[in-house]
Amino acid sequence: MTLPANGLYRTTIPHPLVPSEIPQERLVYVGRKNDEAFVVVPHFNENNRWFWREPVTPLTDEVWARTLIALPSEGFYTLPRALDLGNGGRWLENAVVQLGYDRSGHGILFVAEKRESMADNALYFSDRGHRIDDTLLRQIRWAPILPVSETDDAVRH
Repeated sequence: MTLPANGLYRTTIPHPLVPSEIPQERLVYVGRKNDEAFVVVPHFNENNRWFWREPVTPLTDEVWARTLIALPSEGFYTLPRALDLGNGGRWLENAVVQLGYDRSGHGILFVAEKRESMADNALYFSDRGHRIDDTLLRQIRWAPILPVSETDDAVRH
């Protein structure tokens, strides 16, 4: 049986066994535990990133699995072109953005901001983003920003 790789997906039809829990247009994560594939819906969102937990649903239906739309990983990207927001706002080409998703599995971008009034040299991302279409979702470019924990940071100084 061929099942999708681990990662984020959007459903296009309800899950045949649990349609009320995994409906059409739902963000899901496909994973593996003990070589058994499963699908799970997001539990909560923090810092524009979804976190997952039980219950999981075994992924055994290859036909249903083929209907899933693969999505890029949450994380940091750059814009391939300027993005006009429609309310007079504009994000410039190559702007650093954070990619997140709404519960329906549609991409949301959060632009990086440098707050001049803050003493630290850090980028900030709002908790309010701009929903994007799948065309732009496929065009954004991965930005390899190194994740560093507070303890790692203290060791370097």
